[in-house]
Amino acid sequence: MDFSDKNLLVVYLAAFLLLLSVAAFFILKQIIKNQKIENALTKLERKLKNERGTVPEYYELGSIYLEKKMFIQAIMMLKKAIKIEDGTPEIAPIYNALGYAYFGQEQYDLAIRQYKEAIKLEPEYVMAMNNLGHAYEQKKLTGQALDIYEQALELEPENETAKRRSQSLRRRLVVSSK
Repeated sequence: MDFSDKNLLVVYLAAFLLLLSVAAFFILKQIIKNQKIENALTKLERKLKNERGTVPEYYELGSIYLEKKMFIQAIMMLKKAIKIEDGTPEIAPIYNALGYAYFGQEQYDLAIRQYKEAIKLEPEYVMAMNNLGHAYEQKKLTGQALDIYEQALELEPENETAKRRSQSLRRRLVVSSK
């Protein structure tokens, strides 16, 4: 092996070690994130098993279940949050999350009902509008989906989701009308 071959080998080895370090960093970051979620989950489950919780606690637990795609458990927690609603001003996100849980179970009619309730409570809730549009799309209600995305764009003209989905739906309507 001559000198240039050894240098090339060192460069490859250094690049490989750098790649391994970057991968290890991201894996460690994900492990830490998952551990935090699991700790919060365990703490909240234990607390709510033994005593009545608050709206934010049920919402947080429901959100953790959503993140873990445990939709049935999420629905139960979010419904509890709504049921004990104690004048908490931010109740619309709970309805939106409940819609998301139903959407995850492909129960689009129930999802639509929850998204509409969130929008009724907070008329400028663009995220709920995007979610409602998506649920309409799943039900093949293209006109309603396009209408709701356009409402979202009126409130938030730079909304990437609404822009992309409304453009796609307009193209689809043009093609189907030909």
